[in-house]
Amino acid sequence: MTTPPTPQPQAQPQQAPPQAYAPAPQGAPVPQGGPVPPGGAPMAPPPAAPAPPSAWQQAMNNAYTSPIPVRKTHLGNALASEWTKIKSVRSTMWTLGVFFLLVVGIGLLVAGQTQDRDYADVPFTIPAFFGLVLGQICLITLGVLVTSSEYGTGMIRTTFTASPQRYRVLAAKILIFFVIAFVVSAGSILLVGLMTSGMHSGPEAGDVDWSGTVLKGGLYVSLLGVLALAAGSMLRHSAGAITAMLGVVLVPAILPVFLMISEGTRPLGEKMMDYNAINSLAKIFEMDGEGGGTSQLLLLVGVTVAAIAGAFALLEKRDV
Repeated sequence: MTTPPTPQPQAQPQQAPPQAYAPAPQGAPVPQGGPVPPGGAPMAPPPAAPAPPSAWQQAMNNAYTSPIPVRKTHLGNALASEWTKIKSVRSTMWTLGVFFLLVVGIGLLVAGQTQDRDYADVPFTIPAFFGLVLGQICLITLGVLVTSSEYGTGMIRTTFTASPQRYRVLAAKILIFFVIAFVVSAGSILLVGLMTSGMHSGPEAGDVDWSGTVLKGGLYVSLLGVLALAAGSMLRHSAGAITAMLGVVLVPAILPVFLMISEGTRPLGEKMMDYNAINSLAKIFEMDGEGGGTSQLLLLVGVTVAAIAGAFALLEKRDV
């Protein structure tokens, strides 16, 4: 009889030995959190994930760096700004265009009605005087608009925000306007003188130097425009400043007629007659046959400097 095979015991899977825990030393601080096995030190919690960057940190990391170099501003920047503004507005082209047409057009009309002998003792630029009598109003109007138009539209706030140094803005306006006004006025007078000399260069015409009339005449009407600019800066109103400047030009030319009636007011009338704008230009152009106009020009320089000083003083004291 066959003996059945004895069953072999199956191998048991080997179990991992239990993890031993070292006993916590006495007095050791017990960390917070994590399981604490019996009789052993607590397990350390897993490290916390880093906090995401805040919105401000992300904005700083993504900040835009301009390739344009940052540099300190100066008067040249203000001059460039004012040049851009004055050449961009239509009023500049219109007023200067009308001024040029008045001086050159009226000058040529007068030169065409004169003879060679009429220039025996006077300069060839005299025909330009008649155009300047009306043309000076154009420069006065433009001078007022250079400053008052920005106050009227509110753009002066933007100008002073971009250039907080207000004195620099006003100085740039004065320099740019004066250069433009002088170049246009002196160029117009010079053109009339050249055309007149070409039309009347006969033997009866004289050889009077007329370069001084070009410089003085252009300087006089340009200073009138700067005076109007200062008035526009102080009054901050286009219509009011233009009216005030027309009064400065026209009233001294009309009022002496009434002042000459009385003996007491006759000296005042004579002074106003000598120093009003129209007679001052007549003296500069040697309408009386003698060179002059220096004292009239110096008076206008003094008045213009005083008006500019007042404009600078009020510019710093008043708000926009």
